[in-house]
Amino acid sequence: MSFEHFSLGEGETPLLRSRRIGPDVGLDHLYFKLETVNPTGSYKDRFAAAAISDMRANGKKCVVTSSSGNAGSALAAYCAAAGMPCQVAVFDGAPENKLKQMLAYGAKIWKIQDFGVDPEITRDTFEYLKQIGSDSETQLQISSYQYSPVSMMGVEAIGRELVIQSDLIGCPIHHVFSCAGGGGLLLAVVRGFQAALQQEKIAMLPAMHCVQPSGNNTIAGPLREGADHAQACHSTTGIGGLQVASVLDGNEVITACRRSGGSGYLVEDEYVYKVQSQLAREEGIFCEPAAAVSLAGVLQAASEGKILREETVVCLITGTGFKDQPSIDRMLSSRTCPVVTLSEFMDRTV
Repeated sequence: MSFEHFSLGEGETPLLRSRRIGPDVGLDHLYFKLETVNPTGSYKDRFAAAAISDMRANGKKCVVTSSSGNAGSALAAYCAAAGMPCQVAVFDGAPENKLKQMLAYGAKIWKIQDFGVDPEITRDTFEYLKQIGSDSETQLQISSYQYSPVSMMGVEAIGRELVIQSDLIGCPIHHVFSCAGGGGLLLAVVRGFQAALQQEKIAMLPAMHCVQPSGNNTIAGPLREGADHAQACHSTTGIGGLQVASVLDGNEVITACRRSGGSGYLVEDEYVYKVQSQLAREEGIFCEPAAAVSLAGVLQAASEGKILREETVVCLITGTGFKDQPSIDRMLSSRTCPVVTLSEFMDRTV
């Protein structure tokens, strides 16, 4: 990208080695790429930074987007900083905290019934958004190469950063596990690695693995079963951010993952919530359920014997836990914070 970069400080996120979860399942080199530390709490800030940079360079003045939460929050923040209005069509089922975050940044939002759940409504909504985005001063920004290829180039930096970080930890990355809704994130990371491969900074691509909730099986199932194309579905998952009923970048993801030697993994919602809690209590990583999906896939692959103990594995932790209040309430349903007197506190802590 040749334009002047508009930034709120996104990127260069840490890569942390697993202290407990990896060793407990026989993985000595499991790492977490913490996209939670980006300005609005998710990797979508990389997308928003590239989107606003490109729009400013081309004289665009208004953003219209669709979002299940994180993209809308990121674009709303970057639009606020750039002095641009932001309009968001929100997926049905988007977590309330993400809507509040968008509103806090000044975005105008509409929650559309069955959007992101029903494939026909999802398709028709996207088509209408394309019409709105065709105005001379407006640009449609959707975190998918199908709609916003220039903006998605910002996300490719994750792959490039991982190449640099693999040098710092002293070993190549053998596997990358990513959650997927429309698949744009995983495709962007692949392209970041491919750029490094072309520049001879790495000798080979890591195996790229796509993990999805079983209730949104658009990419992972077809990839695992040997199909060449993704499939639209009626989304039934409760995992916010991954309720994407349409294919979007799915076909390209299947091709890229298969060429890298990767596969697809489907995980149940209840297991994802368990892994989300496990990450918080055993690794000190507080993430939203969608971000725990990648680790759920790793644990499934490890149980199937698909990863060797000595191989280096990276999980993309895509968003912070503060974005999804219902999942926090679920995680803490058996925990209380009682009010006690000072003497009771002193008696209990002796």
